[in-house]
Amino acid sequence: MENAILHLISDCILHLQAQRPKILNNIETQLDELGAAIAQMKRMVDLIKATAQKEKEKVSSLFAEATKVLATFKKEVLSFIEVDERAMLGRAGEELRHKEERRALLMEHKRNLEKVSSMDTITFLQEFQALKTAAEEKNLACPDFPRELSFIKSSQAVFAVKELLGNICKNQWDQLSGKGENGPFLHGIPEVTIEPQVSERSINPASLESRDYFLKSAFIIDLDSDTADKFIQLFGTKGAKRVLNPIAYPETSTRFINCEQVLGENLMNRGNYYWEVELIDGWVSIGIITENFNSQESYDRGRLGRNEKSCCLQWNGQNYVAWFGGFDCVIQQPFFHTIGVYLEYSEKVLTFYGVKDSKMTCLQQFKVARFKKGHFDPFQNKINHQFPTLFTHNLKPAFFLESVDAHMQLGPLKKDCVSVLKRR
Repeated sequence: MENAILHLISDCILHLQAQRPKILNNIETQLDELGAAIAQMKRMVDLIKATAQKEKEKVSSLFAEATKVLATFKKEVLSFIEVDERAMLGRAGEELRHKEERRALLMEHKRNLEKVSSMDTITFLQEFQALKTAAEEKNLACPDFPRELSFIKSSQAVFAVKELLGNICKNQWDQLSGKGENGPFLHGIPEVTIEPQVSERSINPASLESRDYFLKSAFIIDLDSDTADKFIQLFGTKGAKRVLNPIAYPETSTRFINCEQVLGENLMNRGNYYWEVELIDGWVSIGIITENFNSQESYDRGRLGRNEKSCCLQWNGQNYVAWFGGFDCVIQQPFFHTIGVYLEYSEKVLTFYGVKDSKMTCLQQFKVARFKKGHFDPFQNKINHQFPTLFTHNLKPAFFLESVDAHMQLGPLKKDCVSVLKRR
């Protein structure tokens, strides 16, 4: 038995020895192939490292160039502000000097007249005439400065660049990381992807309906005397005029103290609303504002359309300007004495119309909308991002009487329209 086992083992060893050359040859082949694959992989590793390093250097160089572009733009904008500031300070200094000299001259003539004895007729007449002449002297100084300083739009321009840059960076990163849609990277200005949440009728109601259509949503407004600034005189609940002498209104927590503004008493939080305003004189802004707006805000932030809680259409004596969130849009339309305001609360749309002979001319529509291809509008971009948040609040009609001669009247609406009702 033992011999049989040894014989079997011997046969197996002979069989394996016969296969050894073939196995060794196969192993040698695999070793050669692995050696070649390892060498190739090492070259690939080196190539990846070298390519990544070159790409890092290229990206760093491009970012450095972009930083230089932004630095140059920053320098230009700051220089623009400084030049404008110096020019306006020069005008202000000249105006101040002129007024101080004029004040000193009037005070001198006043003192001289007060010192003259009533018995000294000749001297009295001389000093009286000198004071009268000085008082009647025409003011040859610089005209009053505009309420809107030209350089304050610099921040709007920079904000637009920041928004555009942010949109492009997000779009490119989404494409790069595989989150964006399939296709080539975008190298231009991206289109806004927000779809308008408005009905077809809201595109331009004026093209479909006459004034009678809007009167179906007539909204009767009463001006709220507890909100009127002290330089606004109210005529009943329908008229308002800017005055030079302050009115002794009682103190209230809702009264504007830094802006010549007044609100309607009425709340808007559902359905559609239409009202009209007669522009009698001066610069007048018509708009809406959230119920919770702080009436104690500063002049810069408290005015209609200069914050994210209000918007307006302004007539500035030359043209119309739409305002929202500190951004403006000039509107090239002729003057209309009557402005119609149509608020579609549920649709989040506000439209201003020029009204004449029952015909409606659309002046400006505030609503979320796509940009035209290749066109970026900072004003519309601001609306797209923040205008819908107005409709998370109760809204009120609002009016800003900007110039010293500003005068407006809430326009009368037809008495027989369907819903001439005071809503709450």
